[in-house]
Amino acid sequence: MTEAACPKHVVVVGASLAGLRAVQTAREVNFEGRLTLIGDEIHLPYDRPPLSKEYLADGPLTTAHKFPETADLTERLDVDVRTGTRAESLDVQGRTVTTSRGEIVDFDALLIATGVRARRLPGTERLAGVHVLRDLDDAESIREALDARARVVVIGAGFIGAEVASAAVKRGLDPIILEAAATPLVRAVGEEGGRGLARMHERNGVDLRCGVAVSEVLGDDRVEGVRLADGTEIAADLVVIGIGADPATDWLETSGLRIDNGVVCDETLRATDGIWAAGDVARWSNPLFGTSMRLEHWTNAGEQAAHAMENLLSPADASPYQHVPYFWSDWYGQRIQFAGLPVGKPHVVSGSWDSDDLVALYRNGDRLVGALAVNRRGDIMKYRVQISRRGTWSAAMAFADKRNAAIAASA
Repeated sequence: MTEAACPKHVVVVGASLAGLRAVQTAREVNFEGRLTLIGDEIHLPYDRPPLSKEYLADGPLTTAHKFPETADLTERLDVDVRTGTRAESLDVQGRTVTTSRGEIVDFDALLIATGVRARRLPGTERLAGVHVLRDLDDAESIREALDARARVVVIGAGFIGAEVASAAVKRGLDPIILEAAATPLVRAVGEEGGRGLARMHERNGVDLRCGVAVSEVLGDDRVEGVRLADGTEIAADLVVIGIGADPATDWLETSGLRIDNGVVCDETLRATDGIWAAGDVARWSNPLFGTSMRLEHWTNAGEQAAHAMENLLSPADASPYQHVPYFWSDWYGQRIQFAGLPVGKPHVVSGSWDSDDLVALYRNGDRLVGALAVNRRGDIMKYRVQISRRGTWSAAMAFADKRNAAIAASA
């Protein structure tokens, strides 16, 4: 980082994983200027994945799930931490952020990491017993309802919905999952992949209903059930809405930044001079795949924030962010992992859709572009490396044959 290019005051808006990783990275690369971290949650950054996984399934939220305390951020990293503070607007020319507390925070460089906001069904915002799952408060409310043996309806068969249903099953409950699409998870794993993973719900006795629309959530002060478009009513004490999320960009509406399904960035994660974005809110041109993408993945949030901060501090040396998307999800005690993009039809190279052991690969011509695995933790990372190196389909098949032979020999 050159002295001339180095900002004196860096502001990071968004205090979840991306924001935390950004300020950590700044100190790791020996940035000695001022750092301010602004976040609208009252809690300091913490590990979100366990909220929909082991915590809901009656596991503890241990200190391992929490990131550094205020003292660590303020004293060891010398960060001005402002939690419970929402960014209200951005003045790009004036280089200031106005907050919900009426503060006007100046900056030399800004990293936007405000993430996403979970979608809600209209009219359910004040109805007790209806929840989304985005933060610790949401998870605690849902867990209390599960403890009370609630009748559970999950709206949306995405990964969050599936993890909530899995937690309910582990507690001996009988959740019902309602999905508007004919096949779940098409955007994440493709149509055939979605149908294949849906069978895991069936194997675990979960009532998954696809192609159904919810017309109304019933109840006055507290939820009593849901009504479907065909008039069917389903009783419920707990309704969890998992129908996706939208980038938290409302505070940027008058900023002049380009907003299109996120903060639009170039391949180095720069939105405009001195302003960068990372995490769920950032949509950038990924040169590895030659396409623009916005990811809501935990792994990407951390890796992207670190890369963005390094580029922010040394803009003259900014490098492209070439990332292989990766995510995981735990259903009914099984680990599902995906790397890359779900292009075309998946080819099952090990196991089957009807088992809890599977590897399926995705191709684009003679290039490996995606891999889906169930309970193959080591394999998926090998495929992710191959994808990052623009590995060929023939090389991927050779590796699959080698792995299958090794598994057969050890059986």
